[in-house]
Amino acid sequence: MSDTPERDEIRRSFLTSGVLGLIRAIGRGRIALHRQTVLKVGLVIVIAFLLMTAVANIWPSLNGYSPTLYRDAPRLEGPSPSHWMGTDQLQRDVFSRILGGGYASLIVAFAGLALSMISGSVLGWISGYSGGWLDRILSLVMDAVYAFPSLILAILMVAMFGAGIGPMIWAVGVVYIPTYFRVARAESMQVRETTYIEAIKAVGASRTRIVLRHVAPNTVNAIMAVSSFNLADAILTVAALSFLGFGLPPPAPDWGFDIQNGQKYLQSGSWWLITFPGLMIITLSLGFGLIGEGISDLVNPKRRRKHV
Repeated sequence: MSDTPERDEIRRSFLTSGVLGLIRAIGRGRIALHRQTVLKVGLVIVIAFLLMTAVANIWPSLNGYSPTLYRDAPRLEGPSPSHWMGTDQLQRDVFSRILGGGYASLIVAFAGLALSMISGSVLGWISGYSGGWLDRILSLVMDAVYAFPSLILAILMVAMFGAGIGPMIWAVGVVYIPTYFRVARAESMQVRETTYIEAIKAVGASRTRIVLRHVAPNTVNAIMAVSSFNLADAILTVAALSFLGFGLPPPAPDWGFDIQNGQKYLQSGSWWLITFPGLMIITLSLGFGLIGEGISDLVNPKRRRKHV
């Protein structure tokens, strides 16, 4: 009982230092974000899309039109005050379908990237730190997966397991596992050669503890920088799968499917059927790409710009 006050003092000192460290980190983050115009623009674009998707799924008929129900409206009407983005061949409001169409893309992109990030990173940490025959086998398997074009591999997986959000998530997740594996493996191989890792081994720390407590945290910056670029690419992959008929079943709103459906009416002058979904895909991919560029500048001092 005599050492209780000392323990309380140690806990208070740790708590105080932790709070001060968090405040300093937030301050540095605000300063770094203030200088990153590219990152701020990307965040604005992505947050706007997230809010748009959330609102559209909470209130599907927010603008007075359902994205799926047929109605008594002009067929293939161009943009007008009553229909900002026109109507399609089934008399549905295109703007309503644009609002609801981002749901599948965002769900598949985030869930698929989470799956690939976790799986690829864990395998990369194990492979990079362990080395030897395990590293050679895992590297060979990942190189074989990486050799396939990503879209073809995704199409193959969705064709095997069927269309829908679930198979699309697995397809996107498997496609990007080798990317995270390579990043985590390369960073782990560098960290394992450092002096403090040798010191931790000398005091008897287990391999699992070393990997989780000391190797993995040193690879987070590189993994996060890659994830934003992969999100941009995942949006394009999801749109391509939907365009080829492996997305949500109709009449669910889906940007890729709407482009595929609208191309038949392009020659008749109905340009809005593919223009607006295409702009949504390009803008959202651009937003994630800008975030990835901004994160890369923040975590890599050599790439930081003085003014953007």
